[in-house]
Amino acid sequence: MTPRIPTPESHIPYSIISVFKQYKALAEKAIAQLDEKELFYLPDPESNSIAIIMRHLAGNMISRWTDFLTTDGEKPDRNRDAEFEQDDLTEGKLILYWEQGWKVFLDTLHSLQPDDLQKTIYIRKEPYTVMEAIARQLAHYSYHIGQIVFIAKHLKNTDWKTLSIAKGKSQDFNNELMGK
Repeated sequence: MTPRIPTPESHIPYSIISVFKQYKALAEKAIAQLDEKELFYLPDPESNSIAIIMRHLAGNMISRWTDFLTTDGEKPDRNRDAEFEQDDLTEGKLILYWEQGWKVFLDTLHSLQPDDLQKTIYIRKEPYTVMEAIARQLAHYSYHIGQIVFIAKHLKNTDWKTLSIAKGKSQDFNNELMGK
């Protein structure tokens, strides 16, 4: 296996940024299999649609990663509760907001300098080192992206195009990977 080489534009290890980008791509591959009705499907009144989860992630990214080193991650203008409402969402606005959130987040990660990594930032007045905040967000984002993939797979049922190793195909995958 070839070791990962840090990208010159970032002081965050390449593998961390790469994992975030892999999760974004995973969500987008699941979302691409859906039509607009499926994107807004609510499993039940207490659950979230994929659209709601996407809006929540984007809202979180914009709040947490705007002025990341200098202001609390929970911005006063964020309306977190509204992120869980579906009434004013359209697919077009949703995709733009999703992309905006990821841009703010990834641009901030790329802008961090080595001496920033041990600085203390605050989220709802709780202190975190920058590296702790990054780990916290990795857990949060992967949790919700897992929900997106689960709902999408459920909706597509037998029409689902797998995003990893197909069920019952592990040995075929391993043989191909090992060059057998």
